[in-house]
Amino acid sequence: MFSQLPKPVLDPIISLSVAYRNDPRDNKVDLGIGVYRNSQGETPIMKAVQQAQDVVVEHQKSKAYVGLAGCEEFNQSMIDLLLKGTSAESRVSAVQTPGASGALRMLGDLMKVAQPETTVWISNPSYVNHKPVMEAAGLKVKYYSYFSTETKQVDTARMLEDLSHAGPKDVVLLHGCCHNPTGADIDFSAWQEITKLSQQNGFTPFVDIAYQGFGDGLEEDAKGLQFMADNVEEMLITTSCSKNFGLYRERTGAAIVIGNNQDEANNAKGKILTLARSTYTMPPDHGAALVKTILQDETLTLTWKQELSEMQQRLLSLRQTLCSELRNTHNTSQFDFIENHKGMFTVLGFTQEQMAQLREEYGIYGVGDGRINIAGLSESHIPFVAQAINAVAK
Repeated sequence: MFSQLPKPVLDPIISLSVAYRNDPRDNKVDLGIGVYRNSQGETPIMKAVQQAQDVVVEHQKSKAYVGLAGCEEFNQSMIDLLLKGTSAESRVSAVQTPGASGALRMLGDLMKVAQPETTVWISNPSYVNHKPVMEAAGLKVKYYSYFSTETKQVDTARMLEDLSHAGPKDVVLLHGCCHNPTGADIDFSAWQEITKLSQQNGFTPFVDIAYQGFGDGLEEDAKGLQFMADNVEEMLITTSCSKNFGLYRERTGAAIVIGNNQDEANNAKGKILTLARSTYTMPPDHGAALVKTILQDETLTLTWKQELSEMQQRLLSLRQTLCSELRNTHNTSQFDFIENHKGMFTVLGFTQEQMAQLREEYGIYGVGDGRINIAGLSESHIPFVAQAINAVAK
């Protein structure tokens, strides 16, 4: 049976982690895998999460199954976090999933059942999992223009021109904030224009918001999504608690469907539960229990929001400090665009050969497409990383 299987293709990001761990150099820097690290290079458990764990341990009396939809209080909390105050609140349903990747697959499977000929449009470039997950669900994938390699910003005109050709059998997948891998975000006026195109042409928007709170702030990062939810009949959303709650290994996410009315949203939820039954059956509970506990307690919510704000402010500081080091010590403004990017990631504009040079000569690990994780930097790394980037750029 297995003799016919081809050799596996290594995951471009996970394989970097293995190579980094096996690298014996003391001054190596991991800017590959997308996790937040503090100044000590650790991915800490947030204080709000630690306190919520104490509450969960004290009050949880059973490990019985929660149900196909997961924790419904968590599901409502995710709806509130993203859609509070919008018209979509009266026509929405949510299902807890094993991370946002699980949500992507569930909504991909839902699209395949509801409209088998669906084409999903994704940005060029996009999150490495978007294309394979949609294709694994049996959907066609098409790219729309997004990132300008010259300006290192969103090419809004080309993006809107491409999306003007999307129609009723199409789904347009957007990054809610903190675009992965580029860090270049569309502005609010672009959200408005894409919403208008959806209304005119009939395509369904699909927003993947995995980094809420890491860009301009918790509320600000959801403004474009909320405007769109207020003004379209149908919409799909995936969200993750990996980054903004630091629950990476707990695999805590949600798939959200906005329908033309509540009955349609409920029908979509029912179909997702059927699809979940044939795959993972039920999502893990612990992460959802922690998030629910935090968001249902005013004190814990305030603690969490303060911690999240501090993380977001530190990301801004890391970007500014790296750019200042490049400008002041190495006399180059070539990388000033890094300050304008949002969230964890930035694309340097380096070739695969240059990224290999960073790794082999300096022990700095980034993804082959030029992506580096700003959240993987510590303040002490910045002079060395700036020196290496400047040397490789010449």
